[in-house]
Amino acid sequence: MLRLFTIDHRTIREMALPDAGLEQAITEARWIDAHEPSDEQRSLLQGLLRTELPESDEVEEIEFSARNFSDAAGIHVHSLFLATSDGRHNTETVACILQPQRLITIREGELADFRLLRMRARRGQVESGSPQELLITLLEQKVENLADALEDIHRGLEKVGYMVLEENNDQLEASIGELAELEDSNGKIRLCLMDTQRSISFLQRHMPSEAESRERSREIMRDIETLMSHTTFLFDKINFLMDSTQGFINIEQNKIIKIFSIAAVVFLPPTLVASIYGMNFQHMPELAWMIGYPGALVLMLLSGIAPYLLFKRKGWL
Repeated sequence: MLRLFTIDHRTIREMALPDAGLEQAITEARWIDAHEPSDEQRSLLQGLLRTELPESDEVEEIEFSARNFSDAAGIHVHSLFLATSDGRHNTETVACILQPQRLITIREGELADFRLLRMRARRGQVESGSPQELLITLLEQKVENLADALEDIHRGLEKVGYMVLEENNDQLEASIGELAELEDSNGKIRLCLMDTQRSISFLQRHMPSEAESRERSREIMRDIETLMSHTTFLFDKINFLMDSTQGFINIEQNKIIKIFSIAAVVFLPPTLVASIYGMNFQHMPELAWMIGYPGALVLMLLSGIAPYLLFKRKGWL
């Protein structure tokens, strides 16, 4: 799917795709957003813009030289964006090609950053005087969404922390699963921040000198530094809650083992008495006693009560 945008008096406007003359609209667009483009759309863009669009395997390269570079087609930035699928966070790589007259973005998944930017553009809330400023705006939007995601993780940790530290311990195993999910999301957000930091550093070295864009990019870098510190704090809090949860689980397990241990000690003396009088020897004087059977029962009862009272007195129960 292709979405075209133009700049009208420093305001980003979405262009309606015409039934005829699509080639002319593409050449006039200042931002071309290619969401899962078909082979025909790829061929059309490459022919009109004289730019070879990257394939999926090229976009996913992790080397810095493959993610951020400059050539005759323009400045290439392959940036990680946070995506949500089935309630879990994952990352999607977006290929951005910055040319003097346009910005081209190629992506596979549906991303909240682009959806929100389109919504703001329809309302006339996105200001930009050039494709370069538009790319900076897109990265700003990305960092803002990452900050919102970190706030959601913090609220989730507060909920899990209350569950672990203040409520009963019936949900400890479920808490471990929630903590693992929050840790995974926090790690992916940190990865997106680190990738954005590298991309902006590359843009600062290769973008044309525009004072406003450079100042905005420096502000984004400062925001990223703050968010990176926040992710470190969240990692520490997650580890603390994980250790606390595992400690409480160990305590509960030790209580169960303690009950079994005490029960074994309490029943050991009666078992000993029953074993002695269960032996089949010919000469056992107690076998002829009239009170032998009830006496053995009383002895077993007393031998079981005695260790119980001893444990109770020492405070082990």
